[in-house]
Amino acid sequence: MTPTLVRHHPRTAAAPADPAARARDWAEIQERMLVPLYEAVYEHLEVGKGSRLLGLGCGSGLALLMAAARGARVTGVDTDRSRLALARERLLGPEPDRSGGTGARLVEGGPEEAADPARARFDVITVFQPIGCTAGDSEGLVPALEAAVPLAERGSRVVLAGWGPPERCATSAVLRVASRLTERLRGGGGWRPTKRDDLEDVATSAGLKPDGSGRVACPFGYADLESAVRGLLSTGLFDAAIRATDQAQVEKEITEALHAHVRADGTVWMPNVFRYLIARTP
Repeated sequence: MTPTLVRHHPRTAAAPADPAARARDWAEIQERMLVPLYEAVYEHLEVGKGSRLLGLGCGSGLALLMAAARGARVTGVDTDRSRLALARERLLGPEPDRSGGTGARLVEGGPEEAADPARARFDVITVFQPIGCTAGDSEGLVPALEAAVPLAERGSRVVLAGWGPPERCATSAVLRVASRLTERLRGGGGWRPTKRDDLEDVATSAGLKPDGSGRVACPFGYADLESAVRGLLSTGLFDAAIRATDQAQVEKEITEALHAHVRADGTVWMPNVFRYLIARTP
């Protein structure tokens, strides 16, 4: 599925200081870029009626909504309160005691918070936040997976996602802006080249057994430069760069890096390839 280019109401390109506004930018602009990844994984795993899915770092809930539409019973956990509030709007409806017909459950916190003795154990666990483009972006993932495994049946599928090779990801050139600017900040957090075994390393460290993988084209398409800057800033990948310099400098350099991807009609288009790994719980 090719992302639809949506033109948004004019607003400053700055990453909003208000967490709710920033989460809205993620949900309205950026999150849909990963729809082809979600679709490919669900098709590969035949997610549907009877599936019991746990989404770690579920964000604003688009991936969960897609799984629920296929008939899966979904639970999502996240520590980002603002994104989780948007997920509740999508999946639970306006009333806190209603499920909007999806049977979904959303929990603020870590995987251990998703335990529910009244529900059967999960048979699918997803971690769709891609790793492999910034230093330390997989930190905390192994403990999270270790905490989630006891909530799943033996042999359940676990999905990890990562950026593809830099030469296949046009956005890599833009992400290098973060690396260059964060050199001033000890501890970095900037861009790094994707390693071939990033996903396998995480899986085996968490005691999981790799059991297949795939690649998916996920182009990043934006209506204009302003939307592109807002969308990229909403990912959090440039936060360290902002701390190392300032908001205006980061926006300026992102915009300059994006110029190579502006098409004649003013839209921004960056082809990317993402990789996913299927692993099994012990």
